[in-house]
Amino acid sequence: MNAFHDVRFPLAISFGATGGPERRNEIVQLVSGREKRNARQALARRHYDAGTGLRSLDDVHEVLAFFEARRGSLHGFRFRDPFDMKSCRPSETPTEHDQTIGTGDGVTERFALMKTYGEGQEAVRRPITHPVADAVLVAVDGVLKETSLDYAVDGETGELVFQPGAVPAVGAVVTAGFVFDVPVRFDIERLSVSLSAFRAGQIPSIPLVEILA
Repeated sequence: MNAFHDVRFPLAISFGATGGPERRNEIVQLVSGREKRNARQALARRHYDAGTGLRSLDDVHEVLAFFEARRGSLHGFRFRDPFDMKSCRPSETPTEHDQTIGTGDGVTERFALMKTYGEGQEAVRRPITHPVADAVLVAVDGVLKETSLDYAVDGETGELVFQPGAVPAVGAVVTAGFVFDVPVRFDIERLSVSLSAFRAGQIPSIPLVEILA
């Protein structure tokens, strides 16, 4: 049975990786010359190449060990996107006011973390399912809440779970700031590394692809 391993790909290597979001659209050119465009998926899917993050033979060994422990592409894992890993800009520090994630109704105790890209009706809300639990900050109507006392982070879903007595009241705006990982798997069945090629500066390709987990 496939599973998700709650472990993080080596950080030092991930910060040298390349990649980003992919959008799948169907584009049909009509007789009039105009185009008809349809989105094939609601959200982007991210692809990375961790090979560009390798700097030494020890890095290669670490990736080989990680690949074996995940049984290749069988099990997913956490990956720190070097370009998009916070609820704010990369140069900033997350605060509890970064992202609006919901409005209280006096009953709902679970709120999914979201990151919004763009503004207005064209904005895209991306679910964040793998936050770094101890880096989540939460506010209700601008008032900072305390971890454990007011809420907890569900380790399975990444959702905020408010404690009884701390459930957001009707109309209360819930905001959050966080650092997060992307759930991925190896998008390859075999790692092929040549010692002479690596020493000559030829970096192997180690593709990773985002998954739902």
